[in-house]
Amino acid sequence: MPELIANIDVDDLARAEAFYTAALGLRLGRRFGADAVELVGASARLFLLAKPAGTAPYDGAASGRGYARHWTPVHLDFAVADLAVALASARAAGAVLERDVASYAFGRMAMLADPFGHGFCLIEFGPGGYDAGLAPEA
Repeated sequence: MPELIANIDVDDLARAEAFYTAALGLRLGRRFGADAVELVGASARLFLLAKPAGTAPYDGAASGRGYARHWTPVHLDFAVADLAVALASARAAGAVLERDVASYAFGRMAMLADPFGHGFCLIEFGPGGYDAGLAPEA
C-alpha cells in the first residue's frame, strides 16, 4: 500500500516550520539541508520545501510561485480532538480563519489559510464521523 506524504512549498522554511509546529503541534523529524524539513506527529509525514517566491514551479511555467492566498482543489484537512483549542493554536501561530466555524452532520469544521496562502481545514468529528453525513446543520 502506498504511503501518503504531503509536500508544501513555502518561501520561508524557518517561518513555515515555526507555524506548523505551533499551529498543529507537529514536530521536527529530519532536516534535509537548507531546503527541506520533515514534520511528524500527524498520520502522514509533512515535508516543507523551500521554494522562493517568483521561482518557476515547473519548466516552462508562465508565471512564478506566489504566496498570496491562492486556491487549489487539493488541500489538507487535520482531524483534531478539540476544535476550539486547535483553532486558537492555529490562529496564534498566524493562520487566518476564512469562514466562521460551521457545523455539519459529521461534526464541526474551520476553514483557514496558513501564512503561505495554502488553505487547510480543522475538523472535529462528532460521534458518527463522516458516516453521519456531509450536510450542513441548519
